[in-house]
Amino acid sequence: MSSLYKNIHQDLIELCGKNNAKAQFKIYQLYYKAMYNSSLRIVKDPTEAEDIMQEAFLSAFNNINKYNGEVSFGAWLKKITVNRSLDSLKKKKLELFPLENEIHKLPVEEVSEHFEYSEEQIKILKNGINLLPTGYRIILNLYLLEGYDHEEIGGILNISPSTSRSQFLRAKKKLIQIVSKKENQKLL
Repeated sequence: MSSLYKNIHQDLIELCGKNNAKAQFKIYQLYYKAMYNSSLRIVKDPTEAEDIMQEAFLSAFNNINKYNGEVSFGAWLKKITVNRSLDSLKKKKLELFPLENEIHKLPVEEVSEHFEYSEEQIKILKNGINLLPTGYRIILNLYLLEGYDHEEIGGILNISPSTSRSQFLRAKKKLIQIVSKKENQKLL
């Protein structure tokens, strides 16, 4: 397997391509927590996230010959996991983007400041994200936590990059409202 991206576990990846069970188990041990968390942030169900993560690994091992090394193995595996998670939501026929047919002309905000948050603030943010409507939560997770840009999100969700941007901005606005409300309740 020739690779454009040199993985630190390249030897294990190559053994996985030869159906080496020990190498597959080692790869699983290296990546399962991250893949589980990626799925859980999307589907919000621990059991379902576990199933999706397992399916993603099986799919990756069965299709490892398609891994061409353009990105890290972890990024390739995460894309499989995210796509499987989104497919699971689609099977439930959840309406991910109820405002998709509207024209979105919201300005794109660039935030370059870095903030440090307390554990309590992080807990409030996580709870707030879980309270967001599904479409908002997915875009926020894909952009902020999974590191996809709006072009990639558009491709994954089959929406335009501008729809991704506007949904992201709406999600941020809604999250701010939720967090502000929680903070105000805490003060009372």
